[in-house]
Amino acid sequence: MEITEVRVFPVEEEKLKAFVSIIIDDCFVVSDIKIISGSNGLFISMPSKKRKNGTFRDIAHPLNNETRRKIEERVLARYREVVAGAGAPEPREDRGAPEAGPEGTRDETPGMPDDPTPA
Repeated sequence: MEITEVRVFPVEEEKLKAFVSIIIDDCFVVSDIKIISGSNGLFISMPSKKRKNGTFRDIAHPLNNETRRKIEERVLARYREVVAGAGAPEPREDRGAPEAGPEGTRDETPGMPDDPTPA
């Protein structure tokens, strides 16, 4: 499994720092990953759904700690690049440099996108 793209959408909230979409192997997208600022620093929260009883259940999540660590490290590294001002799109590993044009500013778009799948 390779994370071939990470898209970061920063938000201006106290604990919620960004929404993230990742693309795996250029063929599967996971959206609504959240970057949260907790008491021990930044961490990611996988997409979840609120149940009728008020609890939350993950919709998509890694099945082991190694995969969770790999996703978290990649997502947080990309987030730090974006907030540091290096918000240019991350090059896709199999395609080289990103294409020029309006898609090139996607990482700097505030808020959550309506459809984060690649165009």
